[in-house]
Amino acid sequence: AEEGMRFENSFCPYPVCTPSRYSLLSGRYVHEHRGSNNHCTLAPDIATFPRLLRDAGYKTRSVGKMHFTPTYLDVGFEEMCLAEQDGPGRWDDDYHRALMREGLVDFNDLEDQRDEYRTRARQEYGDAFGALPSNLPEAWHTTTWIGDRAAEALEGWTGGGNLLMAGFVKPHHPFDPPKLWQDAYDPDKLTLLPGWTETCFEHDLNLHRGYFPHEKLTESALRRIMAYYYATIEQIDAQVGRMVAILKRKGLYDTTMILYTSDHGEYMGFHHMLLKGNHMYDPLAKVPLLIKYPESAPGIAGEKRRGISNALVTNLDVAPTVLFQAGIPPADIMRGNNLAAPGPEREMVFCECGRGRVMSRTRTHKLLLDQVRNEALFFDLEADPLEMKDLSSDRDNRAEMRRHRKAIKEWRPFEQMPEPYLDENAPVIDRPNVPPRDLSHRPGIIAYYEKRW
Repeated sequence: AEEGMRFENSFCPYPVCTPSRYSLLSGRYVHEHRGSNNHCTLAPDIATFPRLLRDAGYKTRSVGKMHFTPTYLDVGFEEMCLAEQDGPGRWDDDYHRALMREGLVDFNDLEDQRDEYRTRARQEYGDAFGALPSNLPEAWHTTTWIGDRAAEALEGWTGGGNLLMAGFVKPHHPFDPPKLWQDAYDPDKLTLLPGWTETCFEHDLNLHRGYFPHEKLTESALRRIMAYYYATIEQIDAQVGRMVAILKRKGLYDTTMILYTSDHGEYMGFHHMLLKGNHMYDPLAKVPLLIKYPESAPGIAGEKRRGISNALVTNLDVAPTVLFQAGIPPADIMRGNNLAAPGPEREMVFCECGRGRVMSRTRTHKLLLDQVRNEALFFDLEADPLEMKDLSSDRDNRAEMRRHRKAIKEWRPFEQMPEPYLDENAPVIDRPNVPPRDLSHRPGIIAYYEKRW
């Protein structure tokens, strides 16, 4: 952050893992690429920045969580070493096969992520809202395991023409730091984050009552969750630090572009809620975005290279920004902006979730619109940055609301919403670690985890 740009108003296009990741790769909104749930496919004819880089001669590699269907979907990475969490990908990936060879089980993830295990979860799991220490040694915790694979990839870099995408599972729930990290923060010394309320809002409960019941969340439980959440973030920071140190030791740091972001946010007590799956309030829709440009990067004005930006940006901007630094024109279908280029800033940013729910946000106002139910929440972010007071019935805001509704209709006509795209037989990469397409490996690994449970 000190040597690059920190974007204070960066938003994901869809606060769910897979749809958001497909948008980051393709520079397209979810209603355009049609990957609108966690079990869907990015069509092979949609351009992605890894594929364009690979076509230009770059060596492209991904490690960690990707959350694709099929698991090793070819989106432009020549090599993929995966550690998935939910969905069938956990029965295919490198990480869970490695755990099986080692005789280990990621117990916390099983009881949190898989419905067939969650129904049998420990009482303490529910009482702690999933905030329990990992049962795994640190070396086999996903964060360290992914960091090790990322470090190995960077050690193999020589010169330019390399892309590495490292996808950490954490700090996604369950909140389960390994023992070495679990005491990094004292729950009693933490400050509750802005937006915490003593009870839930009725309009939030009407939309979704929570993966864990929001109404049962207590301040003491939240403090423990926060402590473990912060610990898992700090554990990721340590792995990123390893990666930076390798680049510096190899003399590649100054010529490398580093981009740090996430696929969605987390309520962490905001409006008395936890996780995601409710209204697109800022803690959910906002994501970190840090960009450290190469020292010799072309066409970047000083104010774009280092500092803090309050511009409204989105993860759709990642693809064109990366491609510009590589000297590769972005695909015509990419909607994002090159964040290093001069020019006017966008006036409004959009986020969507499900078939009819959308968010439009300017610097000063936000509209949360349910196009199916024709329901809306409207907030004045200057007077009410924590989105506590719904002004959708306020006569004084009708003109601004109409402006937002008009912008949403132009951006995403509800009548044209496509069905999710799924192709279990879409092209996958050709590498020895990719399991057979007939899925003959799955019964054995599923049986192993059931037995060890």
